[in-house]
Amino acid sequence: MNITDLKTVLDPQAIGEDLHRFATTLYPICRSITGDGFRETLRQIEQFIPLKRYEVPTGTQVFDWTVPREWNIRDAYVKNSKGERVIDFKQHNLHVVNYSVPVHETMSLEALKPHLFSLPEHPDWIPYRTSYYKDTWGFCLTHQQLLDLPEDQYEVCIDSTLDAGNLTYGEYYLPGEVEDEVLVSCHACHPSLANDNLSGIAIAVYLAKALSEVARRYSYRFIFIPATIGSITWLSQNEDQVHRIKHGLVLSCLGDPGRSTYKKSRQGNAEVDRAVTHVLSHSEQDHNIIDFLPYGYDERQFCSPGFNLPVGCFMRSPNSKFPEYHTSADNLDFIQSECLADSFVKCLGVLSVLDHNKIYVNQNPKCEPQLGKRGLYRSIGGSSGTGLNELALLWTLNLSDGQHSLLDIAERSGFKFDVIKQVADALIETHLLKESAN
Repeated sequence: MNITDLKTVLDPQAIGEDLHRFATTLYPICRSITGDGFRETLRQIEQFIPLKRYEVPTGTQVFDWTVPREWNIRDAYVKNSKGERVIDFKQHNLHVVNYSVPVHETMSLEALKPHLFSLPEHPDWIPYRTSYYKDTWGFCLTHQQLLDLPEDQYEVCIDSTLDAGNLTYGEYYLPGEVEDEVLVSCHACHPSLANDNLSGIAIAVYLAKALSEVARRYSYRFIFIPATIGSITWLSQNEDQVHRIKHGLVLSCLGDPGRSTYKKSRQGNAEVDRAVTHVLSHSEQDHNIIDFLPYGYDERQFCSPGFNLPVGCFMRSPNSKFPEYHTSADNLDFIQSECLADSFVKCLGVLSVLDHNKIYVNQNPKCEPQLGKRGLYRSIGGSSGTGLNELALLWTLNLSDGQHSLLDIAERSGFKFDVIKQVADALIETHLLKESAN
């Protein structure tokens, strides 16, 4: 079985339910760019696929950056003078500014307020805030909670550590017929953000699991990394191997009901850009293709000028373009099973195009070959009984000149890639096509 065959036997509804269930398992974990929450996330992923873990020590130079200290947190709260927790990390881990330094003090509301963050425009949502590279601390709360805080003396406690340790990331490598690689990357560092984090993780894991069960032309490398510093670290640690990456996708924000969105690689017309555009164009759904810009997720590191890898970003609603982004409203109710399944199927379709996109040579190039005697063409009048599209057959024969790939043929003819691949397989069986040696 190959990747195209796999698409025909999957049950999208069951896949969507499984993806949502896995996201539900990961949701309570307090993740960050380092620490035990990230490692616990990798442990959950390892229930489905084996990972090779890497630990990169604090202080390691990674291009212009330095691996930061490791952050871990046990508890955090703000108590009023009655001893009641008015802000409680154990109720929602977004309540603490991620990477907050430890603190245990008693202070007035006036002294506390500069360390409190809310969203006046969404008074019932908790914002997500970080302080990775600045030693400070803070709490996030709903704006309504903030308005309800009376003048009082408050006990403030963040029971965290910020010490020398490691940055952790995980890899799953699937060898194929060739060493050339398809890279699939997702950030796995956000706490309790279902769309911006968990949807990408879940789909990457299930893609890896599905691909492990079929024949593959390319080798596939799935990486689960912290955002920004993770991709920078990975590239620094693997600089001598990145030449193998021929195609790549960054996955994020794939569970919301927005239309599918693809941000092209820096190259703009890389094969992966064309493959995603082709799949979305034939999905019969509204979609959006946007040009590369050096802002967003880790594609901007993979596409930095020193690497310029053919890596795009596949999403539904883009980061920062939906109100729930980086708030407690990006929860398990915000992502939908059917949207996760739809994103999964489209990703699998893209990988299928990439894996099967080969160049062939017509073995009977002088005029059209007689297709009828090979069982490929209808006989007198009537419709074809072969199940093959006749015009697709003719396009494939005409453009299989050692210069055009199957994706080239699909784009020029207007046929779906799967149709072109189907007729190419039939032409190979009748010895009318042969894979190009180049």
